[in-house]
Amino acid sequence: MPAQATPHGGLIHFNALPQDTAEDALLSCCGSRAWAHRLAAHRPYPDLDALLAAADEAAYDLGPGDVTQALACEELPLPQGAAAYTAAHTALAAAHSAYEDRFGHAFVICLDAVAPGEALDHLLAGLRDRLGNDREEERIVAAEELRRLARGRIARLVRNLPNARTGSPDTTGQQSATNSPYVPV
Repeated sequence: MPAQATPHGGLIHFNALPQDTAEDALLSCCGSRAWAHRLAAHRPYPDLDALLAAADEAAYDLGPGDVTQALACEELPLPQGAAAYTAAHTALAAAHSAYEDRFGHAFVICLDAVAPGEALDHLLAGLRDRLGNDREEERIVAAEELRRLARGRIARLVRNLPNARTGSPDTTGQQSATNSPYVPV
């Protein structure tokens, strides 16, 4: 029988949070109350992988109303330096406006694996490509992007919580930006 991994760092802190505090923290990762409640209620998690697997499962189980609730909490990600490129910023604003008019919610895309210098191009290409989706197809794609965003946000959340042993954030060689779309997970 394999040995159980012992949770460390911010995960111990997360596991010990009161239910409502844990739910509030999780809502910063995904705006669905049902999703946050489910994850907080199933603590403690033995390790980050178990928490991320539970987050994935909860995301796959979201109903249409839960996805709508989560999407209502999202904003268009604006890559660092995008405002400096007036033409690109104008194109981004126009494409996002067209997307919101067509689908009724903010465009969501996970940029965790995209280099900062490529983020704006990736964002614009994603917007243009997904504008061609029908409503149901885009709902499925947006729900998957929400799931991917939540995974990265959870990893950053747990990493930035105080380490139960040291009292400081767990900085095991990772960047500690709270919601940067450029932190690999």
